[in-house]
Amino acid sequence: MDDKLAITTDHFLGHKLKICQPKTGYRAGVDPVLLAASIPAEANQSVLELGCGVGIASLCLKTRVRNVKVTGVEILPELVKLAKLNALNNTLAFSVIEGNVADLPKELLDQSFDHVMVNPPYFQRGRGTPANNWMKELARVENLPLKIWTETATRRVKPKGYIHFIFRTERLPELLSSLPNHMGSIEVLPLVPRDGSASELILLKARKSGKAPFIMKPQIAMHTDKSQVYGAEDYTRQIKSVLRCGSPLL
Repeated sequence: MDDKLAITTDHFLGHKLKICQPKTGYRAGVDPVLLAASIPAEANQSVLELGCGVGIASLCLKTRVRNVKVTGVEILPELVKLAKLNALNNTLAFSVIEGNVADLPKELLDQSFDHVMVNPPYFQRGRGTPANNWMKELARVENLPLKIWTETATRRVKPKGYIHFIFRTERLPELLSSLPNHMGSIEVLPLVPRDGSASELILLKARKSGKAPFIMKPQIAMHTDKSQVYGAEDYTRQIKSVLRCGSPLL
């Protein structure tokens, strides 16, 4: 591990997972946990995570579905090392490959997967205030066009397999338009901070060669408090079960 990269050890899924991640810069929150909870993976299936960071989504999924085969690809060598360390520390089989989503290593080009999950950078360059840490900026701000993420995901998924995205609601039209025509059976799950508020995040699932009509699923509220001030302990029962117990969000 690079001695210059200070790390902390944090717990996820009610202390089921012990995760090392950078002390400063991008630090994972609930998004990768929610993404993992939305994957209907079954034993002996294969899952690819594009841009896996330190491996939180993949390791959350492995904790819930032990016999699923999970592979992650990450461009930053510092995070690749941490992802491998996290897999080792949690005694979970997780293959992590250093590589660029726009130009995947050959070992991945020779494979296809039942599910591909993606938590891409949400924010477009030039909008908002730049982060004061280069690693956080890289994780938050889009460097690759969204279409690269969707095209890479759809190329690596098996026929009748699924791709899964967690993304900003305001960019849902762009995400939908970036999907190739052969991706169908699209389902969108809106996440809202609390009942009565607008959605800020969505979970999208699409199936390769799927023919089912588009579905907008009922929204899920994250918090119980109706006010604008809330803390981690006011999660709804459903979300708390996902974050603390590793329950599925399907």
